[in-house]
Amino acid sequence: MNGYRLMIDLKNIRFRYNSRYIVDDVDLEVRPGDRIGLTGSNGSGKTTLCHIIMGLLTPESGDVTIFGKPRKSDSDFTEVRSRIGFLFQDSDDQLFCPTVLEDVAFGPLNQGRSPQEARAIVKQTLERLKLNGFEERLTYQLSGGEKRLISLATILAMQPEALILDEPTTGVDEETTERITQILNSSDLTYIVISHDREFLEKTTNKTLRMKHGKIESPPLEAQTMVLV
Repeated sequence: MNGYRLMIDLKNIRFRYNSRYIVDDVDLEVRPGDRIGLTGSNGSGKTTLCHIIMGLLTPESGDVTIFGKPRKSDSDFTEVRSRIGFLFQDSDDQLFCPTVLEDVAFGPLNQGRSPQEARAIVKQTLERLKLNGFEERLTYQLSGGEKRLISLATILAMQPEALILDEPTTGVDEETTERITQILNSSDLTYIVISHDREFLEKTTNKTLRMKHGKIESPPLEAQTMVLV
């Protein structure tokens, strides 16, 4: 059993661009097993908040505790990034190697896996996502939906304990959306999903939080499975 009650614990987080607070005194608790939808208008602070969790941005004030440990310096987040998989909103920010094999193997290799182990993980991960035979495909020639699935494969290959997915279904077709839905529902991972897609969130999350003007609003208990827009 894990030695922490909260996987992610944010207290009084504030972050601003210039004079405007994008995240304004936010508290967020994520427990093991939570499946949280995070919605809200563009610019409400959703992505910024998740970048703070991953250590990609440093808050002006507040406390970030992840896996039971305070996280302040960049080195504190090395462990976080190996245990929480982050799916960027733009797949081109995730894929930077010439082939699918190299992209998906990149994480396991950086975790200390041997080339043989990494190749086996790639094969297993692609089979799980029904992308058999994609190993030698050139990433720049993939369709938008294929890039999204390969981006997801790059983080699942690292065998994370949790996921943060930023708009995973934006710009993809219904078939890809359904495949992502099935992947999430068949996993036992804790996750946060940023999305404007009401139907997708209803199928994949058990609680929805809405951000507005840099703050988190929680819907009433009877509406926890519904998305507020």
